[in-house]
Amino acid sequence: MVELMPPFVLLGIVGAAAYYGLQRMKKDAVRVMERNRRAEMETRTGAHGTLVRGEDGVYRIRKD
Repeated sequence: MVELMPPFVLLGIVGAAAYYGLQRMKKDAVRVMERNRRAEMETRTGAHGTLVRGEDGVYRIRKD
């Protein structure tokens, strides 16, 4: 039984790393898709940036 533990531990580590990588890739894909959508709308409307309202009430260009 003891000789079977190292492969299972290694398999668990590889599985956890793959799961983490997949979740990270999904999050990055959503972020890039949102940035592309904003850029497309800016191009369509002729804008030079997207304004967002700050906590102090002043509108500033959104930074990625």
